[in-house]
Amino acid sequence: MIPDSFIQELLARVDVADVVGRYVTLRKAGANLLGLCPFHSEKTPSFTVSPNKQFYHCFGCGAHGSAISFLIEHTGATFPEAVQTLAASVGLSVPHEPRSPAQQAARKQRQRQTQQHHHLLDTAQAHYQAQLKESPDAIAYLKQRGLSGKVAAYYGLGWSGGGRQALSAVFPEYDSSALVECGLVIEADDGRRYDRFRDRITFPIRNVRGHIVGFGGRLIRAGEPKYLNSPETPLFQKGRELYGLYEARQAIRREACVLIVEGYMDVVGLACYGIDYAVATLGTATTADHIQRLLRSSNVLIFSFDGDRAGQAAAWRALEASLAFLRDDVVVRFLFLPDNHDPDSYCQEHGVEAFREALSNAVPLSRYLLDTLSSRHAMDEAEGRAACVHDAKPLLAKLPDGSLRIQIERELADRVRLTPDELSAMLAAEPQHEPTHTSQSQTFVGQPVASEQHAAVQAASQTGVSNTPSTSAYRSKQGQQVRPSRRQRQALAVIPMAKRLLRLLLTHPELITHINDQQLEMITQSPNLKWVRELIVLMHSTQAHHTGALLQAVEPDSELAEVLRGLSTDLLEQDELPSPQAEWDDALARIELELVRTEQSNLIASGLTTQADRERYQHLSKRLAQLRGAPAY
Repeated sequence: MIPDSFIQELLARVDVADVVGRYVTLRKAGANLLGLCPFHSEKTPSFTVSPNKQFYHCFGCGAHGSAISFLIEHTGATFPEAVQTLAASVGLSVPHEPRSPAQQAARKQRQRQTQQHHHLLDTAQAHYQAQLKESPDAIAYLKQRGLSGKVAAYYGLGWSGGGRQALSAVFPEYDSSALVECGLVIEADDGRRYDRFRDRITFPIRNVRGHIVGFGGRLIRAGEPKYLNSPETPLFQKGRELYGLYEARQAIRREACVLIVEGYMDVVGLACYGIDYAVATLGTATTADHIQRLLRSSNVLIFSFDGDRAGQAAAWRALEASLAFLRDDVVVRFLFLPDNHDPDSYCQEHGVEAFREALSNAVPLSRYLLDTLSSRHAMDEAEGRAACVHDAKPLLAKLPDGSLRIQIERELADRVRLTPDELSAMLAAEPQHEPTHTSQSQTFVGQPVASEQHAAVQAASQTGVSNTPSTSAYRSKQGQQVRPSRRQRQALAVIPMAKRLLRLLLTHPELITHINDQQLEMITQSPNLKWVRELIVLMHSTQAHHTGALLQAVEPDSELAEVLRGLSTDLLEQDELPSPQAEWDDALARIELELVRTEQSNLIASGLTTQADRERYQHLSKRLAQLRGAPAY
């Protein structure tokens, strides 16, 4: 494992502008640098790099991070590979924390397995391609489907052959367990083995780095299943990979659009008509991982599924997977072809220009969503309209804040005969999980309070180790990043003063060394400064030197990461302050002022019946006068 301390040292030495500048043409734009985003297609630059704060942010697709995350996202490097590349560029050697013998052995075993599986898949691919050249039936089938030799070669199409153990000709050790592990061979319950792909056109499935991770196969004669994929393996997960994405990467950039279809034959068939920016899901529903990968390629997604009931169901699942990732600059559309037609057959019967025309008239997600919801209910009845709102709630809750969500909610309000305010109130009426608040008498900075959170912050400042609970409450299964729902977004709401403190800490990390005990106590006790507390803990535990280092250090799927993502735009637009310490002190003084006023109001409401209450009120009055800079009477 690479020590966190080395990561921070590395990020303190490398310049994110130099790293990004190797791949993106940047020009000066005030204090920042500006260029075309490498993660989505755009004609007007929205990709900004901050040399002062050492991070990048795209105002178009929302991509942001440090020099390390840029290499991972742009080049497909693993985290260790990205660290190694950056370390070599500044003359550092990457240290590794000692592992136990068992850990070292397991790591080497995983590396050997990965290399072995890649080698086996590459060998099988070479065999399949050679077999295609020797199979008149397979070639005739591809020609009958309208595929050219050029397209077949570009996508690496092959032929599995018809033998049950055809791969034994290229794998002398046919009984090797690795052939089963990588999905090329099936082992029956009785121990007999046979090739997974037989009598099939083979389609190599590549990851974003171009490595073959699995295969798809299509029968050329009658039989079931017509299509067959590799099973789930250490290299291949159907819910993450998209067929043709690697091959279409340049075309997607050129067209500023990506077309998502159902199968590999659709992809290669469309490529023969010059529509080479199509990709396909692999026999599974569109997932959040698919959407995230697609949006890194383009901010315009068009789904085109078959016109039958199964195609309609697939389109609806794609819509549900897309909702959480919609932004005002993201366009998602749906093309519904006539029954018994897929994109390839539609082009064959009606011509490619007719298909392009159909693409230009694809239905926007908002209309598809509202039309489908309306069609499921009797909209001429009050009961039907109420049921429509009920069904819409969980879908609209996934939408991020923005103009698109407002537009959709207003149109829904019109359809269900409610005012926008009435609908908004109904949508916001979900039960919320409020944080546990301490009493107002405990939140005043002048009164010491024992607190686990305060102890955690103090421990972090003394030892550099965070003792607070994990902030990754919204980490999804299998590492999938999911945007918070409406209820969760409300829980993540950040008051303006907390945003001010967060921006100050992110822009000027040196402030952490000057936080005094009184300020720390107030931050710890204030229920509205939860994220400020967590950022302070993170800064102490990582010793991050700039904004980019903090963005790299935060748990990627945590609540704090979501809050910091929302501040990225503000950070780029914020100028350097002449006196950040004065700004920090002023902000905390304003917070204390409000806390004092609140506690005074509570004491007055209680009637000041006890001597302790009256003395407390007088003490607060003196403190209030001090904060206002006026003499106390």
